[in-house]
Amino acid sequence: MAELLQKVRVIDPVSKIDELFDVLIADGFIKEVVSHIADIHPDTQIRDCQGLVLGPGLVDLYSHSGEPGFEERETLLSLLKSAAAGGFTRVSILPDTSPAIDNPALVAQLQQKRTEDNLSPLLPCSPAPLLHIWGAITLDVAGKQMTELADLASAGVVGFSDGKPFENLALVRRVLEYLQPLGKPVAFWPSDRQLTANGVMREGPDALRFGLPPIPASAETTAIAAMLELVAAIGTPVHIMRVSTSRSVELIASAKAAGLPITASTTWMHLLLDTKAVKSYHTSLHLDPPLGNPSDVVALRAGVRTGVIDAIAIDHTPYSYEEKVQAFAEAPPGAIGLELALPLLWQYLVETEEFTALELWRALSTSPAECLGQKVSAILPHQPAELTLFDPQQTWKVERKNLYTLSQNTPWLGQQLKGHVVQTWC
Repeated sequence: MAELLQKVRVIDPVSKIDELFDVLIADGFIKEVVSHIADIHPDTQIRDCQGLVLGPGLVDLYSHSGEPGFEERETLLSLLKSAAAGGFTRVSILPDTSPAIDNPALVAQLQQKRTEDNLSPLLPCSPAPLLHIWGAITLDVAGKQMTELADLASAGVVGFSDGKPFENLALVRRVLEYLQPLGKPVAFWPSDRQLTANGVMREGPDALRFGLPPIPASAETTAIAAMLELVAAIGTPVHIMRVSTSRSVELIASAKAAGLPITASTTWMHLLLDTKAVKSYHTSLHLDPPLGNPSDVVALRAGVRTGVIDAIAIDHTPYSYEEKVQAFAEAPPGAIGLELALPLLWQYLVETEEFTALELWRALSTSPAECLGQKVSAILPHQPAELTLFDPQQTWKVERKNLYTLSQNTPWLGQQLKGHVVQTWC
């Protein structure tokens, strides 16, 4: 059946347009995008979309699946449902499952699981997102022995990452040499764990005030500097994950200006919150890397707007209630985000006019796709309909019954949010 979206606000980072259009969708393709469609077939489903936003489907660079191994946190099914509900048409999972995704057999098993799961009755307005799988760089993501990278590439992984810091730079160098001919993205999280030590909060006045063990910014920046030197020496393109400090943004900007083949991402929570939020000691604010100081947040936002930081990642990290009900420093780091990121980013960045709608949508859709070596189609006739329809004004409450994820580790639990995804096409 054809669908006509009347007077919808089309935000298209590919065509760089932000205008009102009538959009006709049929048979999985965009048929028309014009100011007004008068000749409407009788079987066409018509939707008044005044006040709604239509953009390319959102793309998540990296998140965590509980399955296999920790299905009480998240199953593959609940993860994909959560992603669809949040407006994502592509989601990429990191390999730190149990067992780790370090062999072709497990890649095939997860791909088959995605195919077999029947999501349509559970999400009537949104089909399941495409699932992409990061293959582990090292066996059991332990950072010691390389996996069979070529075999994983043949199995269809989207790229390679352990999602954990590497301590052995000689191994990193060897990995970059091995990966060069495979033509797959490789993502590293630069962090010096010796400098991190037992810290749980970014070093600064707030860490002193709250009495929490600090992590210096240099734990990240020294590791990024070393990574950039290896990229300069070997030439293999690299994606830098979880950028969280102002100095890191400066290093990446300089490296890009020098022509190094790098991309970078920060997470959505690092754009919204700073160390002052930790005053609540809410364990869902215990993140790794930790929330930055106010100056870090300013630099990260500027980095995303200018493209120095290419993409916003969700880094959805589910944990059970029992795992998070501990002292702040003892709770495992991480928070959920697939269903929350777009509403909160829109509310606090777009509605405040700090970001344009195009800048935010680019960082959540086309840019993360490019970091994965993929493309997102423009919202134009004859293009595939991979789209997200979003209502910036719809209010809803973050509570168990309104979430598809199995976990609830978020500081926004129990709060009223403005902005909700209406539908996706995939």
